[in-house]
Amino acid sequence: MIFTNNIAYIPLFATAIVAGLILILLISVKHKKTAGVSFVLILSDLIVLCSSLFCAVKLSARRPPDGVYTFFISSICIAAFILIPYLIMLATFEPKENIKLVPPYVNKKARKALEEAKKQEKEEEEKKATELSQGDEALLNISRDFMVKSTQSFTEENGLSLLLDYINKTIKEEVKADGSAILLVDDFDDVITVKAFDGEFPPPYKLPSDMPHKPIRIVTNFKFASFALHDNIFGEIATAGKPELITKPELDSRIYQNGPEEFLECGSYIVSPLKVGDAVIGVIALSNNKTSALFTEEQFDLTNTLAGFAASAIANVTTVKDIIEHNEITKEAELATQIQNILKPAKLPVISGLSLGSIWTQNEGVCGDYYDVIPSRKDRISFVMSDIAGKGINSIVIMSMLRAMLRLVVNTKKSAGTILTWVNKGIAAENFIPDHFGSCALINYDPTTMTVEFSTGGTIPVYYFNCETNNFERISHTSEPIGVEKSSEYKDFVQKVKKGDIIVTYTDGVVEALNEAGQQYTRESLLRVISENCKSSGKDIANLVKADLKNFCGNLSQHDDQSLLIVKF
Repeated sequence: MIFTNNIAYIPLFATAIVAGLILILLISVKHKKTAGVSFVLILSDLIVLCSSLFCAVKLSARRPPDGVYTFFISSICIAAFILIPYLIMLATFEPKENIKLVPPYVNKKARKALEEAKKQEKEEEEKKATELSQGDEALLNISRDFMVKSTQSFTEENGLSLLLDYINKTIKEEVKADGSAILLVDDFDDVITVKAFDGEFPPPYKLPSDMPHKPIRIVTNFKFASFALHDNIFGEIATAGKPELITKPELDSRIYQNGPEEFLECGSYIVSPLKVGDAVIGVIALSNNKTSALFTEEQFDLTNTLAGFAASAIANVTTVKDIIEHNEITKEAELATQIQNILKPAKLPVISGLSLGSIWTQNEGVCGDYYDVIPSRKDRISFVMSDIAGKGINSIVIMSMLRAMLRLVVNTKKSAGTILTWVNKGIAAENFIPDHFGSCALINYDPTTMTVEFSTGGTIPVYYFNCETNNFERISHTSEPIGVEKSSEYKDFVQKVKKGDIIVTYTDGVVEALNEAGQQYTRESLLRVISENCKSSGKDIANLVKADLKNFCGNLSQHDDQSLLIVKF
């Protein structure tokens, strides 16, 4: 949830107060020696206290500087990185058993033998403890390296790829595997994709039948492979969330034997999920060739431990990058919304013989609708309604191009269809912008002949209300959107009008607006309100539609801009 700068400092001050209270309690416990308190805990809490207090003060200023949120998030990550190795150490060390005292009634010879045995046992325990501590220290060093690499990845453009390569090679070397691969889950497409690959890894999936069995082709295929979350070893481990040691692949139905070449023969595999809490973000897969020794339980346990470290490091990078990307998108959307607000008419012009009304409701982060009223000549008044694909700056660029071209070309004597055809060629040629297309209706009205000439590209509808029959008729036709194909040509349509008739055009955000029950407002509701109030002015009709729409939707946020233009003669 994103707070505005006006109130964001409040939870930060609250965080600082809580962190300060925790700091006082930790110092009190350490002073009274009622329990062991590590300096690591105090340092982590102090970082949270200082960073939250600093950010709260900055955000409470009249003009808070940029980067406050990034600084706070980075501080929290640093505190976590300091704390995690310490907690891992506490979780992995085992307490020593209490040594029982020698009973006083045991004779000297037996006592001496017992003491020698205990001394030898103590030496062995100390030796074993030393060995364990060395192993734990090595694991802690790997964990620390993963975390350091993850922090370095925050500011690098391809930081995640570099981190995955480093983690993949490190685990491969520590486990002493022949090959390794990291695959990450794509929740949007429900697939798991290879993101890092190293060494020799006989593919446990069926290769394409037309693929030559050459090592370089097999490796290339594996490096860029994606798999469903079922019917293969990677997807099923990710779905189940449980690691597996496979020493007999020929008996596992999930593993396909591609042979007969020796480098394709499956040996043994370890596949361990990368889990953060209960969520699986991917898997680490290790392979030993057919000619190599089978993986052992010790290697399996080591892989699972390292997979836990790896998952935390990867999740930190993806989370921070998601936050940064979201902030950038939000800033871009805010800028696009401001530009969109500038492009629309400040107010509808007063035109003799016409009564105009409009609705234009922006939604946060959505910048697609544009309408215009252009009194170009005595015999031509042009009305524009458009809905541009995409969001943010890309849609604003297309919107600006469309507005500039139309305002220039409507001054000519060319028909609406010809003008849209020209505009389409100009926009379709600009292929440097993704999703550079949209729907548009151009309506030219000649007050000297009471004639409406119009043309549409895409799905923007144009409706004609006949005041004599009190009926609506859709007079537009769906066609190719503007900007898709340079060769598209748009047809002209003509409609004679009289006093009391109404022309209506709108974007789909109006009729597709939802209420809390998930029901759409619908075209029928829109046309009903207009028909029932056809005697009112264009402005009053638009206001009545807006009120009816508000009453239908309630306080539910909508997913699209809403634009409506009413022209009453």
